[in-house]
Amino acid sequence: MEEEIKAEFIKYGFSFDDEEEILQKCLTFCIQYKLSASDIVSSWDVYSLNRGLEFTVRSSHMVAFLEQLQSEQLSKVREKETGLHLYSNDVAMILNGNYEETEGILDTPDDRPTTVHEKSSDSAQKTNRSKFTFEKPLESVTPFGSRKNKFVVHSMLNEHASTKTIKIEEDHGNSEDDIIKRVQPSKKCSLRLNKSQLEPGCRFMYDRIEDKFNFLENRIKKRATALVSSELYEEPVDPSVACQTSIFAVGMICCEEEGRLKEKPVLLQSSVEHSGGQRVRLDLQKLNQFSIFPGQVVGVEGHNPSGHCLIASKIIDYVPLSAISNEQHPAKRQAMDQNLQLPNPSQDMSELSLIVAAGPFTTSDNLLFEPLNELLAYARRKQPQLLVLLGPFVDSDHPELRKGTVDRTFDEIFHLEILGKLQDYIECMGSVVQVILMPSTRDANHDFVFPQPAFDVHPSEFNHQIRSISNPGVFCANEVKVACCTVDILKQLSAEEICRNPQGGSKQRLTNLAKHILNQCSFYPLYPPAEEIPLDFSLARETLDITSIPDILILPSDLAQFVKVLSLGESNDGEEQFNCICVNPGRLARGEGGGFFVEINYKGNPESSSASVIRI
Repeated sequence: MEEEIKAEFIKYGFSFDDEEEILQKCLTFCIQYKLSASDIVSSWDVYSLNRGLEFTVRSSHMVAFLEQLQSEQLSKVREKETGLHLYSNDVAMILNGNYEETEGILDTPDDRPTTVHEKSSDSAQKTNRSKFTFEKPLESVTPFGSRKNKFVVHSMLNEHASTKTIKIEEDHGNSEDDIIKRVQPSKKCSLRLNKSQLEPGCRFMYDRIEDKFNFLENRIKKRATALVSSELYEEPVDPSVACQTSIFAVGMICCEEEGRLKEKPVLLQSSVEHSGGQRVRLDLQKLNQFSIFPGQVVGVEGHNPSGHCLIASKIIDYVPLSAISNEQHPAKRQAMDQNLQLPNPSQDMSELSLIVAAGPFTTSDNLLFEPLNELLAYARRKQPQLLVLLGPFVDSDHPELRKGTVDRTFDEIFHLEILGKLQDYIECMGSVVQVILMPSTRDANHDFVFPQPAFDVHPSEFNHQIRSISNPGVFCANEVKVACCTVDILKQLSAEEICRNPQGGSKQRLTNLAKHILNQCSFYPLYPPAEEIPLDFSLARETLDITSIPDILILPSDLAQFVKVLSLGESNDGEEQFNCICVNPGRLARGEGGGFFVEINYKGNPESSSASVIRI
């Protein structure tokens, strides 16, 4: 039989890197699935064509080849008989030669629980894939699985605050059962979602020019009202009117022409109320420091002697905290959903442990979702109270999806690979842990619009432990307010911002970009939006506003991952500063390799909290 298999491979023009081992494994597959020599070689020919392999048969591909054979056999069984499922021997047993002759077809146990997303016809496929795709033998096949350094701490915040909680365990050789036994029980966190978030099935793509006008006008008017209410600035005037004395105006930074913003010329567009929406040229030569971008709403002190150019002496790109301090009052939190779990009176409501990760959750060379499996294994060991996962989950930019070579719908991939794994994680860890999901505009299985409604995930299916929030969204866990947005606003601001720093001044560019989000009180202050952002102005008016400063701000980006404490407020104005932890978890998968995620232990305030950026 081995000679026949070898002859068939040679007939097709294939050669071997380890002839004896490959022929032995192929013989095992033929016996297991009752295949002829021509059948096994034909299957390999299809496998190699789909993956663009050369004409050398390598032993390292045998595990993945076995998975294809199992999928083919499963399809044949389903065509013949419904209700029958295929189960095979363990991969390691087959490859090591310690296999036994067992029947490939077994009846499905009647008492096996099923869920909405896992029908009886799909349960074998899920079991088959999880058993043969994610076991250790496959680690030698994919670049991600063959990596050596796992869970390496990349950077830390307040290392002295809690060193033990973020120490990475180096013992990866123990079985999963041993890891689960070491898990220490923790307290369940309370969870309240923002009531104003978009619901699944909301109406979009019907915004009008009027919606765009009202959105921009309201932003300028809100900023003017906030600056005046702080009692630090007088009522704004029309900046386009000639005046020899110093004036105060509020308006939006605009480009005179299409393309990137340039220092010359920069325009300031005031509100309809104060100037009829007129634009005036803004001269920044007298400023030794500024940071501006299109769409930024600022206050400007200066004078306009000719009526054609406003010469700025000061730019106010923030709202004094005294003007928004009332937003932090507990009465303002009535907008949070009170219908979820009530807090445990015995627990400290200012403490929260969470893990934050942003997609893609699978590498670019396959759809095995290995990084997600590794993340969930890490979460089983650490057992955070909250797991925050940000899209994309089914990435529309993934090469396999772009080529259209997948044989499942996007919804099937999401329910099997994402929700199925999360349900297994929750069933394993118990009722203590909770999961938050936020979609992305890159999710192939969801609405392509921004702001974006939540996934249609029914809490009853997962005992209220898996929740989906809109993009952007705000939630409160243990009275710790967390704000998230999956649009890469940091990268887009970085491409549009122009700035000037004094000599010897700080050049913390990432920190300054993140501060723009809070200073503008908007998740997306850039206007006009980037070409790839489907901004719907009819939905943006309330959902993009940041009504109060969050304790934790999560902004996933392709830029360098970081965890920083942002200090808001001007100390030289004599007002108290407010601190916020800003997180860019990076991407869990980067190309064919692993990326980063963030682990946070929040304890009352940013100064006593700790966090670490971990390379998976």
